[in-house]
Amino acid sequence: MVPIQENAMTMQLRRNFVELKNKMTKNEAIEEANRCLYCYDAPCIKACPTSIQIPNFIKKIASGNMKGSATTILEANPIGASCARVCPTEELCEGACVLNSSTKPIKIGELQRFATDWAMETNAQLFKPGQSNGQKVAIIGAGPAGLSAARELSRFGYQVTIYEAEAKAGGLGSYGIVAFRLPNDVVDWEVEQIEQLGVDIQTNTTVGVDIAAEEILAQYDSVILAVGMGAVPNLGIEGEDLDGVHDAIEFVRKTKMGPLTNDIIGKHVAVIGAGNTAIDGATSAVRLGADNVQILYRRTQKEMTAYKFEYEFAKQDGVEFKWLTAPKKIIGNEAGHVTGIECVKMKLGEAGPDGRQRPEEVKDSNFIIEVDAVIKAIGQTRFVSLIEAFGLAHTNGVVDIDETTMQTSNDKVFACGDVVFGNGQGEAMVVTAVQQGKDAAYKIHERLRKPSEIA
Repeated sequence: MVPIQENAMTMQLRRNFVELKNKMTKNEAIEEANRCLYCYDAPCIKACPTSIQIPNFIKKIASGNMKGSATTILEANPIGASCARVCPTEELCEGACVLNSSTKPIKIGELQRFATDWAMETNAQLFKPGQSNGQKVAIIGAGPAGLSAARELSRFGYQVTIYEAEAKAGGLGSYGIVAFRLPNDVVDWEVEQIEQLGVDIQTNTTVGVDIAAEEILAQYDSVILAVGMGAVPNLGIEGEDLDGVHDAIEFVRKTKMGPLTNDIIGKHVAVIGAGNTAIDGATSAVRLGADNVQILYRRTQKEMTAYKFEYEFAKQDGVEFKWLTAPKKIIGNEAGHVTGIECVKMKLGEAGPDGRQRPEEVKDSNFIIEVDAVIKAIGQTRFVSLIEAFGLAHTNGVVDIDETTMQTSNDKVFACGDVVFGNGQGEAMVVTAVQQGKDAAYKIHERLRKPSEIA
């Protein structure tokens, strides 16, 4: 990859990654807030995994109480500024809005962004750490779940240390969600807010390399495992080692961390997979100057795991979709660069254990698509070695927890976020991980607080 020199082309590419939506103006926000019915026992609250008091924060916008509005949001959701941008609000709070049946739902996500943007712009410090209780908690992973748990524990008075393998905190927000949906400065502000509560975030620190799991278990009163997911697994087909084959996670990461590169300009790109990461990879390729981007998926549109709004957005960006299509081989030239991908047509057969129809190959249906780059987006690997370093029971890399206590097979270790999602356990949304981080903090507090505090 060749970094693009600072010129007109670079500036245009950078503009392609600027946040898509402008925030509401003050008048727009007040007008929208005044549409809210301020329902008692509001269904939008029930639909929010973090139970934000939505009518409350909207009413405060209408009355001009921006600090109160932002506090209401962030009290329930420590990374509410990020979630205002990346939550599937159409399926959650806005989808439950009572106005859906008569006019159109309140723009809850945009109002949440309006209030949290105020907090960022004024650099308001809305929360304070609790009085120290002399106990220490370690958190492995500084993504949404880990940050959420840290914020709550610090307010209970715990000394919290987060161990993060990456160079900066934020997890998925910093590295895995495209900048035109979630700019880095939003995540950075949320991390700063948590650090200002006294949370010690030790970046560039890999558990098992820089510090042993046994050492953490010995030093802390409790531990939360909140690691995310790893790299995209191999497709298991010929040609994956060719130049021009990309891991979707790394592909998106480079668009966020820079510098931008010129290896996609003018090219034809195939994206394998149809989840939200595949959509991010495809739309990023469009913004990096690809001439044509196709998403290949072995099932149909009905089975795709990407959110509906992500699918619609990709189509608006000009991304093409080839359903019931599976890769068989990546083809390269003598120089070792991708020139095409051999695919086979699929059909849906009997349902598997998960209830989904299994795709089956159609005999003699092979065909070739000419492409210059391939982006793999077929899920992510799990940090099994880390899980086993703590001696935790797991099922295919999904940590086994008591759903009531959130404790693992080691009652000193709790787990939340991606590390417990999978095998039928919930949906891996950012906002769900945030709530699980909060829940883990509350369960630890129940376990560790002194009898005098309980009384």
